[in-house]
Amino acid sequence: MAQENASHHHLMTLFFIIIFLSMASCCYGVGINWGNMATHQLPPKKVVNMLQENGFDKLKLFDADEWVMAALLGTDIEVMLAIPNNMLQEFSMNPKAAESWVYENVTTYLYPGGLNIKYIAVGNEPFLKEYNGTYLLYTLPALKNIQTSLNKAGLGLSIKATVPFNADVYYSPETNLVPSAGDFRPEVRDLTIEIINYLYTNNAPFTVNIYPFLSLYGNDHFPFDFAFFDGNNKPLMDGNLLYTNVFDANLDTLLYALEKAGYPDMKIVIGEVGWPTDGDKNANIQNAKRFNNGLLKHCLSGNGTPKRKGIIDVYLFSLIDENAKSIAPGNFERHWGIFEFDGKPKYELDLKGLESDKGLVAVEGVKYLEKQWCILDPDVTDLHYLANSIDYACSLSDCTALGYGSSCNGLSLQGNASYAFNMYYQVHNQKDWDCDFSGLAILTDQDPSEKGCQFPIMISHGTCLVLHKGLLLAFGVIIFVVFFLL
Repeated sequence: MAQENASHHHLMTLFFIIIFLSMASCCYGVGINWGNMATHQLPPKKVVNMLQENGFDKLKLFDADEWVMAALLGTDIEVMLAIPNNMLQEFSMNPKAAESWVYENVTTYLYPGGLNIKYIAVGNEPFLKEYNGTYLLYTLPALKNIQTSLNKAGLGLSIKATVPFNADVYYSPETNLVPSAGDFRPEVRDLTIEIINYLYTNNAPFTVNIYPFLSLYGNDHFPFDFAFFDGNNKPLMDGNLLYTNVFDANLDTLLYALEKAGYPDMKIVIGEVGWPTDGDKNANIQNAKRFNNGLLKHCLSGNGTPKRKGIIDVYLFSLIDENAKSIAPGNFERHWGIFEFDGKPKYELDLKGLESDKGLVAVEGVKYLEKQWCILDPDVTDLHYLANSIDYACSLSDCTALGYGSSCNGLSLQGNASYAFNMYYQVHNQKDWDCDFSGLAILTDQDPSEKGCQFPIMISHGTCLVLHKGLLLAFGVIIFVVFFLL
């Protein structure tokens, strides 16, 4: 009998160890940001299948897109669901509006076989300097109203509201550029600490977006290798702490700022971090592969930063290129994806952080428009309207690959024209009348791509049956009842 009890005890111990390990592994996978600012979007269900095939277990969405959320139903992917900045004012002033949003976009999807929602991101970098204080007074009240709505719905223990901050919310003074001098920006310090206190009280994380690429962008004097994790630049010394990369230095600057504010053990989530592959001299596939592989190896190793050890919770930015994003910050904004616009991987990336050349699985079954391109007519002689035609085509499509240091920067004038004409033609779904440009353009079935410069053909628009949220709720209730009857 004692032997049976011992065996039972060992089995139970093994069972709980397995459960613990499975829970631990689910919490430390790699997250990814999925934005949808593109003229031609892949069918969400195909993208979700690709996410599962590649082993992504955490996903950050920038809004409550019904198509995307419907495609995620029944998966185990942990979701951070965002509220756009333009909703913050209403939610800050109208608790009922916040309750309605939570009901429609969170509660409705929570049933056996529904969504696995973990966080609600209230806004996106609302304290960014470029916004000139537009959202400062709305962020904390909106955060409180959303979390209160989650609590009223009985979800407050399992789903936490957070605020994704840009790293510009903290700094080190120019007189002492080391992490230990870190503090929050003076003009937003009090407000930021109020938000931190609320997050901390609710056991919610501080979410921050960190971009080492931007340290290089526009600063030719920044030590190049310090932007990566395997560089040979002279390290930065801060007392007894040694910094070999800008990511660690940036994150520890935040940790010191939190410590000074009285929150030394605040949980941190890296909401966005990545490297673009085009649109700038430093934005290319080689640098992106080097950075992202190094990042994942570093974050998942458990070594942490010089100030705080442990696995770093990180969401890569981003999943797929978005050709309709604003390029005000730079042409690279449309090229952050680890996948091309059509779901093809750009480079090998080991999501386990082992830094091996492990290929990513592409989106399957992608349908394209016809294999035809719009180019400058080689026989045309009157180029009087060429410059204006190129400007027009680029203003209504995406010519960011033509910029200095970009993948198509080396084309001739004729090549630039053909690229611009083709991008306009493709983005507008290959309509015959969109390949004219005052008689300068013709169609061809010969691919004009050259020298590493791709002339893309757009994907054809996918169709997807989207369930209305009321139907989703009814469907969820049916499944819930059946689940318990069984």
